[in-house]
Formats: sequence, C-alpha cells, structure tokens
Amino acid sequence: MHLISVGGVAARSVRRHLLALSLAAAFPVLLTPTYAQDPATSAPPAQDAASQAAVKGFRSAHFGMTVEEVRAAIAQDFGLKGEDVVEGKNVAERTGLLTIQSDNVLTDGGPAQVSYVFGYESKTLIQVGILWDGQINDQAKLLANGEVLSAYFRTAGYVPESIRQGVVLDNGVLLFRGEDAQGRATVLLLQGAYTQAEGDENRTLTPTGLALLYAADANNPDVFRVQAGQF
Repeated sequence: MHLISVGGVAARSVRRHLLALSLAAAFPVLLTPTYAQDPATSAPPAQDAASQAAVKGFRSAHFGMTVEEVRAAIAQDFGLKGEDVVEGKNVAERTGLLTIQSDNVLTDGGPAQVSYVFGYESKTLIQVGILWDGQINDQAKLLANGEVLSAYFRTAGYVPESIRQGVVLDNGVLLFRGEDAQGRATVLLLQGAYTQAEGDENRTLTPTGLALLYAADANNPDVFRVQAGQF
C-alpha cells in the first residue's frame, strides 16, 4: 500500500469512494472530492447528549441568519464593519457572500480569510468557510493549525459513524469530517500538491493551505441548480 508523507506523518491512500461533498465555489478552496474513511482509523465511542457536537455556524454567526444579522455578528466577533466586510456573489451557484480577513481566528494561527455563504433561496447563512493560505502562512503554521483543530474536533462529540480522518484526496488530506445529530457538517482539509521521486512509490504532500468548513446541509446545499428537463 502506498504511503503519503505529510510533514513527517504517513497516511494510507484510499481507493474506495463513498460520498461527495459539494461546497460553494466562492470559498477559495476546492472541496468537492469523494472520500472514504481510512480503515485504520477508528471512530470514537458514543458520547452522552451533554457532550454531543452542535454545528450551529461559526461563533456568533448562526445558520439561518440574514446578511445584516451576520454583519452584526462579525462586528461582535472580530470588530470589523464597513469596508472591512466585503460583499459579493457566487455567480454559478447564485449564493451571496460576506468575506473578512482576520488574525484572530485561531490563537497564534496566523492570518485567515472567513467567508460567510448565504443560500440561493433562503438568503440566509448556510455555510462558513475559513482559509489559512500558504502564501501568507508557512507550512509549519498550516500543519500546526491542522493538528490543533483536528485534535479538537475528534473529541467534540460528532456522530461517530459520520467521522472520517486522515483520508488522502487528489488535492490534499482530509484531516477531519464529521456531522452532528442534525446532519450539519464540519470539514477540515489540508490542501497541497504531491511530489513523487522517480522509482519511489511514496508521495510527499507540500501544504499550500488549510481549509475549514461548517455547513448547515453539506449533502443538499441551498444553491442554484438547473432542474431536470429544463434544457
């Protein structure tokens, strides 16, 4: 079995495909891979109700909030308003966006971009994406942030059967994916490019970014789709 080296850590390559996760293209990371749980990874034991995860959004910004409500949440969480909050649209998916830059997303984690995505029909918050860009943060910072966050999520009470960890993808390594009891998902992806020396069966991942996504409905997001029979 081939091994992938990521900052000195080996992850087994996965060939089986179980599920695809579609995200808004405006989140500046491709997160639409198929993936499967590494058979060597064991899910944590079931936890009591008090310790179960509840993916409600990000900090004060909760799923279902309007644009103005999320603006107020951003001001409360990061002290940003006005031109510091950039409004935009995803033309393909017809979703709305608010985007900020902050150094205060993760303690000593370096600068990050936070994108708030608003549904095509609901016009309310459906996803929050966070990106630590490798052009701004060095590889050591990306690896450290990924390790800290994946360790946190592993013990946060996600539904055990939903958890996937250490899965090799075409564009990086899925460090964590899990859902709460309502099916709301958290996804943590270490992005990167693979290199492989001639004659060597092992590949090395050079990290280029760390992406974190919270989604109200990862399997059926509120985005524009052309209906069957329309064309």
